[in-house]
Amino acid sequence: MASSDLEAKAREAFIDDHFELAIDLYSQAISLNPSSADLFAGRAQANIKLRNFTEAVADANKAIGLDPANAKAYYRKGMACIELEEYETAKTAFETGASLAPGDSRFTDMIKECEERIAEEAKELPTELADKAPEDVMTPNNGTPDVPGPEGTTISSTKPRYRHEFYQKPEEVVVTIFAKGIPADRVVIDYGEQILSVTIEVPGEDAYHFRPRLFGKIVPAQCRYVVLSTKIEIRLTKAEAITWSSLEYSKDVVVAQKAIASPSGNQKPTYPSSKPKGVDWDKLEAQVKKEEKDEKLDGDAALNKFFRDIYKDADEDTRRAMSKSFVESNGTVLSTNWKEVGSKKVEGSAPDGMELKKWEY
Repeated sequence: MASSDLEAKAREAFIDDHFELAIDLYSQAISLNPSSADLFAGRAQANIKLRNFTEAVADANKAIGLDPANAKAYYRKGMACIELEEYETAKTAFETGASLAPGDSRFTDMIKECEERIAEEAKELPTELADKAPEDVMTPNNGTPDVPGPEGTTISSTKPRYRHEFYQKPEEVVVTIFAKGIPADRVVIDYGEQILSVTIEVPGEDAYHFRPRLFGKIVPAQCRYVVLSTKIEIRLTKAEAITWSSLEYSKDVVVAQKAIASPSGNQKPTYPSSKPKGVDWDKLEAQVKKEEKDEKLDGDAALNKFFRDIYKDADEDTRRAMSKSFVESNGTVLSTNWKEVGSKKVEGSAPDGMELKKWEY
């Protein structure tokens, strides 16, 4: 199947909310046409719908690399970065997209939202350390947490430097450690059957260690992580499709491990959102294009569409031949042979039973 056919089917799958199928079809099309920016931008859009934000950013960046003028790629990169709380990066992407599509108000709206998020972050920064979760407490080198000293004195304790949180899907758990400006080469992450080990070493500071025994078992070979400008995102592949009631294992907590059904068929995963549901412009645009493609025309409209389709898919010589013959013959001749019409003027040709006359001005 041709790349263009796979792309069309991917768009239809996206319109029908079959996002996983859309990603698969886009991937097949990319394997046939890896230089198409639109294919990567389309897959980024589907990845956003499945909350695969890191993958969406990677696809959007690839599309931008192939076509720096692709406004949609910048928009999708910005949307994914917002979900990753990369507000500065998102704002830059939206600003670039706005310069490429000045009439699109979506960019202006999202730039404003990024500015609001950045301002909120700036206000919260001074109190961030005070709000750290207790499970982030860093222990001394001997593994023993700080304890009260004799006669009410307290042995100095170290407050946690980085906050973490997690959410889960049927097949994986995503752990986020909020650590800003950490170089990737300063982060060491290892995985065990039921162990996660995170070490962050910054020059001039004590090493940060986070080594929880996990609630459930994982598949170390399939786990991965990415270091971003404001956080570290770790994806743990579950060994079993069960619900984790917490990130860390506790023998005192007995929880029924209910299996999570993977979305299939016409079902699609749903996720909570605090944002009001608005118009999905990307989906609407894809729907309009599909309707235009499937529109049944007749008479002159069908003929005009036929000629437009020929012109759109033609090479440069064919387009020149069509334009020259149509203009010089006053709309009575349409040729696709440049060798035939390129070296002479194309004379008009009247239909049978009619006479061609020149207008006098």
